Amino acid sequence: MSDFGNYPNRMAGRGAAASTAVDEGLRAYMLKVYNLMALGLAITGVAAFATFQMAVSSPAFAQAIYNSPLRWVVILAPVAMVFFLSFRIHKMSVSAAQTTFWVYAALMGLSLSSIFLVYTGQSIVQTFFITAASFGALSLYGYTTKRSLSAMGSFLVMGLFGLIIASIVNMFLASSALAFAISAIGVLVFAGLTAYDTQRIKESYYEADDAATTGRKAIIGALQLYLDFVNLFLFMLRFLGNRN
Repeated sequence: MSDFGNYPNRMAGRGAAASTAVDEGLRAYMLKVYNLMALGLAITGVAAFATFQMAVSSPAFAQAIYNSPLRWVVILAPVAMVFFLSFRIHKMSVSAAQTTFWVYAALMGLSLSSIFLVYTGQSIVQTFFITAASFGALSLYGYTTKRSLSAMGSFLVMGLFGLIIASIVNMFLASSALAFAISAIGVLVFAGLTAYDTQRIKESYYEADDAATTGRKAIIGALQLYLDFVNLFLFMLRFLGNRN
């Protein structure tokens, strides 16, 4: 009889223990996402600076990657890689997916090395830290808020497509006013996407997933946040960067 009387308390204790286990698993999962993203950014930064240094020391190399048809390979290779990873990750092993992410981050660094030719090193560093602080605050909001951001996400995705179309159009128009508008909207869109993607990545966690599934989810989540960070940085650099 006494055992039956303690049954609700035992059930409550088990529920609390299960909730604690889920919280610990979620924290470990999100920490892995952020660590993968941070390492990807570090690889991109090292690759970009190393490519820039090689271009400075070798005019032939600079001519090849910045002014020859090879530059289109440099520009488009990361785009092809991100589509490949997004569509193939569920059929890849965790180690292969992670290696592909590192290769993508290095290719992105090669593509972004030209910013060192356009902006001063000091302004690049300052903008990076401002972006990092903004990204951290926005991602924290997405992680902690109880409000669903799904409606905002749909609006932001439409805004992203609008940005792409406007950027393509401005390649032909070369309008400074349109470029300014694109940059301003770009900052707002990727600021919102940072919070939205963080919440979506958090909600994708499922404690019953096996290690391989959790690993793949962490990699694709890191890729999404990596893209949010890089694009937010580039749009902010247009406002805050001092040109050489």
